[in-house]
Amino acid sequence: MAETREAAPYLEVVFNVPVDQVFTYHRDAAGEAAIGKRVMAPFGRREALGYVIAGRSAPPPGMEERGVKSIRRVVDKEPIFGGEDVELARWIAGYYLCGLGEALAAMIPSGRRARSSSIFPEDPAEIAQEALELSDEQRRALDAVIRMEPDPQGKITPFYLYGITGSGKTEVFLRAAEYMLRRGKSVIYLVPEISLTHQTVEAIGRRFGQAASTIHSGMTPSARLAEWVRIRSAPPGEALIVAGPRSAVFAPVQDLGLIIIDEEQDGSYKSGNTPRYHARQVAMRRCAVSRARLVMGSATPSVEAWKLIRDGAIRRLDLSRRLSGGSPPEIQLVSLENTEGCLSRELRDEIRKTAAMGRQTILFLNRRGFAYFYHCKHCGYELTCRHCSVSLTYHKARGRALCHYCGYSTTPPRACPQCGSLEANFSGFGTEMIEEEVQRTFPDLRIRRADTDSAGKKGSLKEILDMFRAGFIDILLGTQMVAKGLNFPGVRLVGVALADTGLQLPDFRAAERTFSLIVQVAGRAGRYFPDGKVIVQTLRPKDPIIRGACALDVEGFFTAELKQRKLQSFPPYSRLIRLTARSKEAERADKAAARLAAIAGPLLPPGAELLGPAECPLSLIAGNHRRQIILRSPAMGPLHGAVSAILSRYDKNRDGSVYLEVDVDPVDLL
Repeated sequence: MAETREAAPYLEVVFNVPVDQVFTYHRDAAGEAAIGKRVMAPFGRREALGYVIAGRSAPPPGMEERGVKSIRRVVDKEPIFGGEDVELARWIAGYYLCGLGEALAAMIPSGRRARSSSIFPEDPAEIAQEALELSDEQRRALDAVIRMEPDPQGKITPFYLYGITGSGKTEVFLRAAEYMLRRGKSVIYLVPEISLTHQTVEAIGRRFGQAASTIHSGMTPSARLAEWVRIRSAPPGEALIVAGPRSAVFAPVQDLGLIIIDEEQDGSYKSGNTPRYHARQVAMRRCAVSRARLVMGSATPSVEAWKLIRDGAIRRLDLSRRLSGGSPPEIQLVSLENTEGCLSRELRDEIRKTAAMGRQTILFLNRRGFAYFYHCKHCGYELTCRHCSVSLTYHKARGRALCHYCGYSTTPPRACPQCGSLEANFSGFGTEMIEEEVQRTFPDLRIRRADTDSAGKKGSLKEILDMFRAGFIDILLGTQMVAKGLNFPGVRLVGVALADTGLQLPDFRAAERTFSLIVQVAGRAGRYFPDGKVIVQTLRPKDPIIRGACALDVEGFFTAELKQRKLQSFPPYSRLIRLTARSKEAERADKAAARLAAIAGPLLPPGAELLGPAECPLSLIAGNHRRQIILRSPAMGPLHGAVSAILSRYDKNRDGSVYLEVDVDPVDLL
């Protein structure tokens, strides 16, 4: 029987492996192992890192004492996780269909030694007490959040702060956090990738000082562990606010009172590795267990959130006007059909006008590199990655053609490798090509590029953005790094170099992502002055998605998109679970997917359907052939049970070279 007594002679340990199993070990010779600590223990033919989750007074039934191995070494001096963490991990393992050890490994930092490295000021004198006057809309929204009481079942309705860019959502979030901290309740403040939202994180540090903490992947493992331990070890009654991207949702705060999800629609809240959890779903679970408030916010909610708002499951709070003297910008749609180069005449004219006014320009394109498609006009040859089913992108600065999925690179061919024709070259344009054309067109202006190529070193993106804010850059060119979460008083003009880069993707969320990105990047213009201008360049000037985004018609977009999703039976009108078999050998991946489909057929609940087996749209990544089946149902409960049964019947050992990915509620199907 399992026990929780520290002196138990046996310990239950789980590992970061895809098995739903707990392993029993003898306590280590020094007796240091305990519940909540990580240990090194023999696992098969190797020694592996495990997590002690319980104690036992005797071996499991049917297991002889002499067959029980001993823990070799204890990693942690003090426990770093507790019962609440294990319970949350059990929920994650159950919902996202992974091992308990895999769930714990995703939650707990991997550092072996805790070394502090906080980005927040330690000197109280550095803490700026910002006292901004709230608008009537902000005050009503804040009052609604702090006055909401649980219903008789203890449930608190989630809130959605829906407001145009620059309408003061962040200040409402921070005031709600202040209210909770004064009551002795802790707060988790989630943002998208930390590199894209450092302004918000810095604002939290200035506002809350030593009450603020952060956990994110940009920190070293030892620094992440140090913050984790600091949060977990906070004395009773000492509330903290923890800011960070999706992994911060696991922060071991005491007395959780509020979780904030800024830019709720952002795809980075969904993990791309096992367990493939969504931070929004985990936040809802933590709030339900703790009876805490959940407040989400964006100018462009996800389609799922919009439907929940429409159905009354989430309460909408509106912020309808900009507060810093700005107003929604004028947006002009420009066709690139007869334009040579990357910049239309309209965009060039507005850049000159903006510079003459002493103001700044942001140019946005969600595609890095110089050019992205190599094609031979004579024989039709296309240059693709040797290991992935994608085109190579030409990076002129490096003189190489790169794969953005696996990192493979090669020297660009001088002639077609297949027929020798000289009528073969790269086409399309990325941020490098735009940078070259802008420098050639505006040699007198100061230009900087911000993408993962130019801002890859730690701290370099912050340096670029700080220079732009200080007025030392006239034109900032970049990918999504410059599209959202940034607030620059000097920006008058935003140019979207090519609006339709994501529309052609074979994914049901392509329209949603394109619409959101255009609206978000447009929101960088004219936040402090009423003369903001946005030029949206496109090869599809009649596309309703692009035209709707240029009109900032959020309500119209969601009405049309929900209608389309309903016709196609895609979320939020259905729930999906995707099973992907990947292998170095295409035949093995094919057979595994076919066998999964055969197992699934008889187990599907009424109303559910099986899509596939089929190749994934990206059928080859990093040398792995990918095949999928998609299970779709109106409700998750019966579907989830069916997939659990499918996985229990699927013999993983039969195809040892095949890895199976399980994705509950996938955010893309590529």
